[in-house]
Amino acid sequence: MTDIANSFGLLRLPDSIAFGDGCRSSIARTVATLGNRALVVCDPFLSSTEAFIQLLKELEVLEVAVTVDTQVVPELPVSVVEEAIDRALQARPQVIVGFGGGSALDLAKLIALGLAHGTPLNRFYGENQVPGPVIPLVAVPTTSGTGSEVTPVAVLADPDRELKVGISSPYLIPRAAVVDPRLMVGAPPAVTASAGADALVHAIEAYTSNNHSPNWQDTLPVFVGENLLSSSLALEAIRLIGLSLRNAVRDGQDFEARSRMAYASLLAGMAFGTAGTHLSHAIQYPVGALTHTAHGLGTGMLLPYVMQALLATDAQRLADVATALGVAAGTTEESAQNAIDEVAAIMADIGLPTDLATMGVTESDLPRIVELSLSVRRLVTNSVIEPTEENLHRIVRAAFDGDRTALNPLRTAASNESETKK
Repeated sequence: MTDIANSFGLLRLPDSIAFGDGCRSSIARTVATLGNRALVVCDPFLSSTEAFIQLLKELEVLEVAVTVDTQVVPELPVSVVEEAIDRALQARPQVIVGFGGGSALDLAKLIALGLAHGTPLNRFYGENQVPGPVIPLVAVPTTSGTGSEVTPVAVLADPDRELKVGISSPYLIPRAAVVDPRLMVGAPPAVTASAGADALVHAIEAYTSNNHSPNWQDTLPVFVGENLLSSSLALEAIRLIGLSLRNAVRDGQDFEARSRMAYASLLAGMAFGTAGTHLSHAIQYPVGALTHTAHGLGTGMLLPYVMQALLATDAQRLADVATALGVAAGTTEESAQNAIDEVAAIMADIGLPTDLATMGVTESDLPRIVELSLSVRRLVTNSVIEPTEENLHRIVRAAFDGDRTALNPLRTAASNESETKK
């Protein structure tokens, strides 16, 4: 039973969240309440869809002047983002709409930031560097994965940095999120798989993140670790993804599976937006930079290895994951292992690679991957596994070899602190 008296909870969310089939019809009115000049950032392949054209018509009826920007590209190079900010200056929007996948939503966030506080954006890299509110944003996801519609994070690529960089601030949380699963129907299987895998990683890493004790008198970090409020959201997201991800990839027209995945992605975003993620994400950053593979492909492949490394010291929370996935049986440790095996099975069933070598990583890349992973401090310190070179190397090596059995118990921050006190 949870010790509520000695726990804490924290969520930071949009002012309004709409979910359900047909809720896209509320987008225009939501936008109109925030301003009469709107910039709509949209993935280029969505700009000719019936749903997007209908949105533009509804905004026109409400006398909202609209500028559309479809110059969304994967990975969001900082030069592309700052060019988008320059274009947006001409439109002088009072509200920004992000319509599309994770890159479209992140670009909308970054434009909102740049219009409010100027460029260069490198002044805002890291946590809590945004000095104040940004242009109001309405986020409309068309994939089930990033959860960006409810999170305080935007990610971009900077050629001066070896890794993608994040800007994390509560000011980046959209003012409104509109999640209509009908917009996800028909997304290609590979996109559905990668995005859905990332949603599962968000939920499991939020649930297994480090448990910090917040100092309520100080400015809190963006990621505060696992807490009462994030945990219930994460577990429900895990349950729904376990039920639905395989079907959503197998049959893109399965509206029940699409709806469950859209809802689960939303819940996972709500959970990790405050709890944070940890090692799968930290390791994926250099892996993605080396292999130019999709973010969710990497985090999803890495997750079973990270979970295996957690088993020795975090069996109870992994057993809770097993319960959510419907595979709990036997002892706590046996249930925990069942959870890991089921997650690995899900990732394999949706077509993800099972090891780093298959993704194009070479053995000579491993030391640099470990080094760069350790540099992502906001993520590696959010894990209960102590962020040492030895611990990260063992995870990365096991993932390269495709051998989870090689992950013997790893040292955790808690165990290290215990030995220090002896």
